[in-house]
Amino acid sequence: MDHNPRLALLQPYPFERLRTLNEGVLPNPSLSPIQMSIGEPRHEAPALVLRGLSEALAGLSLYPVTKGIDALREGIANWLTWRFQLSQTPDPARHILPVNGSREALFSFVQAMLGARSDALVLMPNPFYQIYEGAALLAGATPYFLPSLAENAFLPDYDAVPESLWKKTSLVFLCNPANPSGAVTPIESLMHLIELADRHDFMICADECYSEIYPQEDAPPPGLLQAAAQMGRDDFDKLMVFHSLSKRSNLPGLRSGFVAGDARLIEKFLLYRTYHGSAMSLPTQVASLIAWGDEEHVRLNRSAYRAKFAGVTRLLSAHTRIQAPDASFYLWLATSIDDTIFARELWRQQHVQVLPGSFLGRQVDGHNPGAGFVRIALVPELETCLQAAQRLQDFLKSLKEPQA
Repeated sequence: MDHNPRLALLQPYPFERLRTLNEGVLPNPSLSPIQMSIGEPRHEAPALVLRGLSEALAGLSLYPVTKGIDALREGIANWLTWRFQLSQTPDPARHILPVNGSREALFSFVQAMLGARSDALVLMPNPFYQIYEGAALLAGATPYFLPSLAENAFLPDYDAVPESLWKKTSLVFLCNPANPSGAVTPIESLMHLIELADRHDFMICADECYSEIYPQEDAPPPGLLQAAAQMGRDDFDKLMVFHSLSKRSNLPGLRSGFVAGDARLIEKFLLYRTYHGSAMSLPTQVASLIAWGDEEHVRLNRSAYRAKFAGVTRLLSAHTRIQAPDASFYLWLATSIDDTIFARELWRQQHVQVLPGSFLGRQVDGHNPGAGFVRIALVPELETCLQAAQRLQDFLKSLKEPQA
């Protein structure tokens, strides 16, 4: 039986590679396991959203419309306007589309939008969220990796991209705040990327699913639509942002998010989704509207992460160079040894699981920008995160001790 030959281009998912890495490893049985490899929020889901979901369950007897209910699109448009200081509220009917989580939308958007050009390039940061690469490959495009290095604040250097490559570029993936480093792209850089998109006619997909987890209440990360609005670009031409309730509201199982931006792209994406059969259930839409309309639970969420970063960085700073990220809930920790050995031995000795940074990157010109780092997700409760930090302390000490 034949199958899509492009499936063979997909690399093993990072967590499958992690499982293989740990095969045969017997963790310290005297210590309880602490999982910090997966970015799965574990704070409590907001009660008001769960209550709204429960009260709307009768809606499961109805087929949902792909475009979503008017009230949800209006609520999202109002949230976008408030959060990103937009000068004009996006048209809920033309600029907004609910989706079943940002991951699903990031992948399907590329399938819907890219043509059959064999030379089409999709630019993405390196290291990166694996969906970007998979979406490009299965759409028949070629991924082009932009290294996100420490010397450039872990952000891609768009000025280093040759003119010849911009001419072949169909789409650019932007992750802001970044996964895995938590780096935030300044609004000036967002404006510059929009100018490049105008000049070379490519789409920008901004994955902003970590945008609501940041350390200072008065300094939220800027967004792509915010940058466009400051440029007087309320049509959001060639721009698409992807948001989710998973991280913002601790609702990863709800599978709820939205895309917003260029009305022409939204129209085409809606057509694709109508055939794809990916409408969001009515109870999920009702619960989502409640979540986007409440900021108190989001502020409490940020406060909890703030406490964890403060405690963990305080404990680790005596043994390694470390600083909290600009945003997100990840620590991007440099390792003094190979990152895969670091992760495997940390699991063996201290029963703490982290993700090797090299699993999130690709080797280009002999270098993988993720190598020499591990990603630590501060998603467990505070006490568990502090316990993990104390075990990391012991592990880091052991790396410095002379071997017998």
